[in-house]
Amino acid sequence: MRLASISVDLDSLPHYCRIHGLPESLLGARARSLVHAVAVPRFRELLDGLGIPGTFFVIGEDLESDPVAVAGMRASHEAGIEVASHSHAHDYALTRRGPEAIHADLARADAAILAATGVRPEGFRAPGYTLNADLYAATAAQGYRYGSSAFPAVPYYLAKAAVMGALSVLGRPSRSVLDTPRVLLAPRVPYRPDPAQPYRRGSGTVLELPMTVTPALRFPLIGTFATTLPRASLHALWRTCRRDTFFNFELHGVDVLDASDGIPPELVRQQRDLRVSATQKMARLREVFGWLKSEREVLTLRDVAGRLSASV
Repeated sequence: MRLASISVDLDSLPHYCRIHGLPESLLGARARSLVHAVAVPRFRELLDGLGIPGTFFVIGEDLESDPVAVAGMRASHEAGIEVASHSHAHDYALTRRGPEAIHADLARADAAILAATGVRPEGFRAPGYTLNADLYAATAAQGYRYGSSAFPAVPYYLAKAAVMGALSVLGRPSRSVLDTPRVLLAPRVPYRPDPAQPYRRGSGTVLELPMTVTPALRFPLIGTFATTLPRASLHALWRTCRRDTFFNFELHGVDVLDASDGIPPELVRQQRDLRVSATQKMARLREVFGWLKSEREVLTLRDVAGRLSASV
C-alpha cells in the first residue's frame, strides 16, 4: 500500500511579518492567535470529515504564551492528531546559532509540547525548512524518530531568493534565510541522512521524510499551490507523483485563512494567497485530501516513520 501524510505548520502571523519585512505591531492580540483560534479548528474539520489523521507542527513559544494554542493542541492530540515540534522560537537562522543554542531551543519546544499534550514529540520540522549538521545532531540528541525538513524544490528556492533580494533593495529585509543550494540535490523520497551533510544519504538515526516535489522539475506540491493553482494544473502535477510510494503533503495554517478573518491589509498585500476565500481553499483541500485517501493509506508522519524505518 502506498502511504501519504498530511501535515500543517502552525506558523503564527508574526512570522509572516518577519518574512515580508513588516512590523509585528500591525498585529493585534486576535491576529496573533488567529492560526490557533481559527485555522486549527478548520483543519480539524477537514480531517474529521474524511476520517483521516494529520500531523500538526507547533511552535513552542506559542504554547508558552497562548492558552488557545495549548487547548487546541491538547484536543488535537486527544483526537488522534500527532503534535510534533516546529522548534521553540521558529528562528529562521536557527542553523547559525551553534550547537548549544540549537539544543536549548529544541529542548524548550519539547517541554512545551509535553506540558500541553502529555506526550513528547517524535518528529521535527525546521523553521524555513533549513537543515544542517548542527541541527540534525540536535534532533538525534532529542531522540526524534523522524525529521521532515528537506524541501528540494527548485522553483520555490529560486522564487524565495528573488523575493528576499527585492525586499532588501526596498530597504525592508526579510528575516528569512536562504538555505544552501545543496538542498536542491537532496533525495525527494524518504532517506537516512549523512549526519555531517544531512541533504545526502548516509546512516543517520533520524529518518528524513522530505516534502513532496514532482520528479524532474521538482515543483513543490504544498498547500499554497494546492489552494491557488487552477484545478487542471494541480491535478496534472498530482499525477506525476502517483508512482511515489510516499506522498508528504505539507500545509500552513494560513492555507485555510483569508483577509476576512481579520488579517491586516498590509500583510494581505504581501501574502497573496490570503486573497483567496477560505471557503474556496477548504473546498480545494477537501478534494485533494480525498485524492490522497482514495489512492493511499493516510497516516501521521510518526506512523509513516514507523512503517519505513526498517526498510530505509
